[in-house]
Amino acid sequence: MANREITRRVHKLREQIRFYDHRYYVMDAPVIPDAEYDKLFRELQALEAQHPDLVTPDSPTQRIGGKALDGFAPVRHAVAMLSIRTETDISDGGAIAFDARVRKELGLKDSDAPVEYACELKFDGLAINLRYVRGVLVQAATRGDGETGEDVTQNVRHAIHQIPLSFEGSYPSVVEVRGEVYMTRPDFERYNERQREHGLPTLVNPRNGAAGSIRQLDPALAARRPLSFFAYGLGEVQGDWKPETHKEILDQLDAWGFPVNGERGLKYGAQELVEFHRDIATKRDSLPFDIDGVVYKVNSLALQAQLGFVSREPRWAVAHKFPAEEQITVVRDIDIQVGRTGKLTPVAKLEPVFVGGTTVSNATLHNEDETRRKDVRIGDTVIVRRAGDVIPEVVGVVLEKRPAEVGAPFDLFRLLHGHCPVCGSAIAREEGGANWRCTGGLFCPAQRKQALLHFAGRRALDIEGLGDKLVEQLVDGGIVSTPADLYDKHKVNLQTLAELERMGEKSAVNLLAAIEHSKSTTLARFIYALGIRNVGETTAKDLAQHFGSLDNLLAANLESLQQVHDVGPVVAQSIVDFLAEAHNREVIEQLRACGVHWAEHQPRPAAVLPLSGKTFVLTGTLAALSREEAKERLEALGAKVAGSVSKKTDCVVAGDEAGSKLDKARELGIAVLDEQQFVALLEGK
Repeated sequence: MANREITRRVHKLREQIRFYDHRYYVMDAPVIPDAEYDKLFRELQALEAQHPDLVTPDSPTQRIGGKALDGFAPVRHAVAMLSIRTETDISDGGAIAFDARVRKELGLKDSDAPVEYACELKFDGLAINLRYVRGVLVQAATRGDGETGEDVTQNVRHAIHQIPLSFEGSYPSVVEVRGEVYMTRPDFERYNERQREHGLPTLVNPRNGAAGSIRQLDPALAARRPLSFFAYGLGEVQGDWKPETHKEILDQLDAWGFPVNGERGLKYGAQELVEFHRDIATKRDSLPFDIDGVVYKVNSLALQAQLGFVSREPRWAVAHKFPAEEQITVVRDIDIQVGRTGKLTPVAKLEPVFVGGTTVSNATLHNEDETRRKDVRIGDTVIVRRAGDVIPEVVGVVLEKRPAEVGAPFDLFRLLHGHCPVCGSAIAREEGGANWRCTGGLFCPAQRKQALLHFAGRRALDIEGLGDKLVEQLVDGGIVSTPADLYDKHKVNLQTLAELERMGEKSAVNLLAAIEHSKSTTLARFIYALGIRNVGETTAKDLAQHFGSLDNLLAANLESLQQVHDVGPVVAQSIVDFLAEAHNREVIEQLRACGVHWAEHQPRPAAVLPLSGKTFVLTGTLAALSREEAKERLEALGAKVAGSVSKKTDCVVAGDEAGSKLDKARELGIAVLDEQQFVALLEGK
């Protein structure tokens, strides 16, 4: 791949992973199997390893996905809650490979003694940090993004009686206990049975039940959910206690009264890791709770310190997964689901079957190509796997059981007659891809919430206060259907907003002011806010610069679009498909009619701009401009603004309290401008 193609792929992977992280960590509603997520993540890790200049602090490889939810106070972890590497080789080779890496990092020879490992179960729940001061529980927080979590102290106090509110004996002045909140299978089934008896919603599976319960805003409701807890480690510790091994930590937690799972032990060398993995696999179905693998940790804390970390993961630990569980059932029908981003996904409607600890009646077929490759048809007997113990998928067809009167080969376009099953807009296939998408992004009901959140985002129209929960209420309540409805005072006004949950009069007034303020924007922000597939922030700026006005962009064709800097045939086709949909153009015109406006200018191809081809880096604080304003001014002159200094950087702008970026620029001999020189540059002097 050419360097530009690699950069694009890295950006694309980050965008996908952030979306999947948000679904998994924040919404507790994952949309892809763990195996597919791991594949994307490993690809991004490999590309960043090959091209370290592409690594950025906000890359998913540098942190854990997710963020604190609205409604819970944020908690900054004193010691980051890091994730551990997942060994995707589910055979014996996974344990062998981990042991080999550890021995290599420690410089051990074949003749040296085997490494001692602490082995545990990999629980399928929600990670929690419990902070005790002088033996009393003062705070409970979720993992969040690894650095900042959610304060769920009241829910933990009320819902999990296994967690001690205080403990006695000899203990550090401050100690953070880390572990997993989970729901046992019997408790899960009993809870759902009671819900069904009263005609109330049931939980999807034990993992989502545990995570959703802890995130209930009402502690009384959380307390009605049957939750359990296992402790497995420490966070911050202040005091004289200096354990030497991980086993010593677990033994002490047990002595303090914390529940520590008994399926653990010390193992020596690769072969004993293999045997532990095999042994737990045979017990998996008989356990009263869900697990999806085992965890190996170097037992010695001194050796852990020696091994250290790579990126966000410790070198001294690994999660070794089990094969996904499989069952056989029959396909009764194939439906098409429209995702929040417009992706059309074929879903097999199944004869209900119990797989991976839950009853499955739907399984993803991923996309048209995958469905055709497996030749899944209505009436087929299929193998269903609960991949990654999250989303069921159809693995393959049992052809010898195919009935004579089986359905026709799958054809998504013919099945839908070329139109979205939700809104009726035209569907388009991704260039060179396997996915079909609805083109009615601003209009399609299936995409409303995502379209509104994107439209109101900080880098789009920047409507402060319009978050997930509020958008959900506005859409579910039938108040808002498209972004244009936000500016309709008959729909969104003080009265309607103040009546919404957790929206008092002051919050409503602030939101209305933010909506009004957002009417004055830039063409680049407006284009980005439309949510056109493959059109990111940079491409939106290139389009605005090239065409100068929205009308010029609306009149563009495939050929003229490809004359824009960095716009190739795939991006151009995405824009054409989006603008060809009458519903989208109607919403755009409604937005203009509502008063959304921007300054327009004569078309200026990027090649004639004074800073075209130049890369700038901003560091420190500028008195005259915010960081975002400075970036926009540079990009308007054709420059690219990067987040880190490298040999490819042409100039660094250094404001007050400039840090390591300035040092690196001087080290590399890169030109440095102070604020006065920078302002002069922007003014053409």
